[in-house]
Amino acid sequence: MGLKAILSKVFAAYVNRQLNHQRKNAVALQQKTFLQIVTRAQNTDFGRAHNFSGIKTYQDFKNQVPIRDYEELRPYIERVTKGEENVMWPGKPAYLTKTSGTTSGVKYIPISKESMPEHIKAARNALLSYIYETGNSDFVDGKMIFLQGSPTLAEKAGIQTGRLSGIVAHHVPAYLQKNRLPSYEVNCIEDWEQKVDAIVEETSKEDMRLISGIPPWCQMYFDRLSAKYGGKKIKDIFPNFKLYVYGGVNYEPYRKRMEDSIGFAIDTIETYPASEGFIAFQDSQNEKGLLLLVDAGIFYEFVPADEYFNDTPTRVSLEDVELDKNYALILNTNAGLWGYSIGDTVKFVSKNPYKIVVSGRIKHYISAFGEHVIGEEVEHALMSVAKEEGVDVVEFTVAPQVTPPPGQLPYHEWFVEFGQQPKDLKAFALKVDQALQKKNIYYFDLIEGNILQPLIVQSLKKDTFINYMRSQGKLGGQNKVPRLSNDRKIADELEGYIN
Repeated sequence: MGLKAILSKVFAAYVNRQLNHQRKNAVALQQKTFLQIVTRAQNTDFGRAHNFSGIKTYQDFKNQVPIRDYEELRPYIERVTKGEENVMWPGKPAYLTKTSGTTSGVKYIPISKESMPEHIKAARNALLSYIYETGNSDFVDGKMIFLQGSPTLAEKAGIQTGRLSGIVAHHVPAYLQKNRLPSYEVNCIEDWEQKVDAIVEETSKEDMRLISGIPPWCQMYFDRLSAKYGGKKIKDIFPNFKLYVYGGVNYEPYRKRMEDSIGFAIDTIETYPASEGFIAFQDSQNEKGLLLLVDAGIFYEFVPADEYFNDTPTRVSLEDVELDKNYALILNTNAGLWGYSIGDTVKFVSKNPYKIVVSGRIKHYISAFGEHVIGEEVEHALMSVAKEEGVDVVEFTVAPQVTPPPGQLPYHEWFVEFGQQPKDLKAFALKVDQALQKKNIYYFDLIEGNILQPLIVQSLKKDTFINYMRSQGKLGGQNKVPRLSNDRKIADELEGYIN
């Protein structure tokens, strides 16, 4: 065991004492965070408009600050992106993260000098929690790879702008820099296939011990490595590889293939990072759920998911949440987001300490590969092309195909019942794919990077959806076919209806 591994155990014990304090005092720490961030922002334009100086309690806050999504906060955020100061948080943001929007294609989320360190600390503490619980620290003596976006940053009104993972790459602690791969030069490669090939070359003879990234990207990396070494398992290429860290998508659909590629059931750490803040991480290999970070500059609110679209939905703070209830997650942050609906839903699996699982999105969605495609985007993509082509669409639904035939990339599979068929179904599908890429930057990245192949449209027989709903006992009334599913329950049923 090297010096870093020894010291990491000491540091892990220290961090665990801090986390225990947070576990035992979560509600009090949330109240402290609430008062701190409201007081800090009371002289901003947003704070003055919402009477922050008069807010003393959470009830006061709810009376003054409505729940808003990105589009509803856009007038304030656009002022921030134009370089105005003291709009939602004192001064200017340290960064703007570029991410996918719901209707606008791209959105910008501010990161302040106060919020940036919380991203780094949370990622660090996730690893230290693993070390403290398991005693396994040898991975810090070897190489670690973080499959992420390019760290190349642009500027918008004098503010550095980029993807969250690229921004975070600039803040990796010095004590990890020598262990960290890929190199900065390789990390800056924009073309994903070229980047993976370069990473394979750069890492294949290294002592890789920790690998981090979303499952489909890591699977592609593993496939390329295995091909380079004549079909070897990853454990035979990297005999000291012992820990996989992921976030952003559900690991379960990928687990079997990943473990087959690696050669054993590797330890994993799930994280819940977002552009808006680092929300939670898995702090135990033996307990379900992610530890909610209650002292990280974020004050959380929770809206019962079944009330979310009501005119006056219930809003509760941490002390009033219930176990196993589906909540829409609302954030108030030390980067200046207020009453912000992040779009995710969570459930509490423990209140001592407070632990959550991410249960989905507040609307139907697909995010099997980290793309966060929502209903408005698929509807626009399909209907705009159908109108252009003079094609009549009766009904449709979309699902991911995460286990394609050998030799093919995963894809989105669209099951469409046409009133009038396209003349060329493949050409029609390609146009829809291009339209969806324009609406969703994550999907664009996955297609450009050859993580996904372009979508496939399956033409269905007449009255397919009527017959399907009838078979489910859901014909008529308020029952609707979900336009999007993050699994293949509906898709598997519809395969028998393909023309």
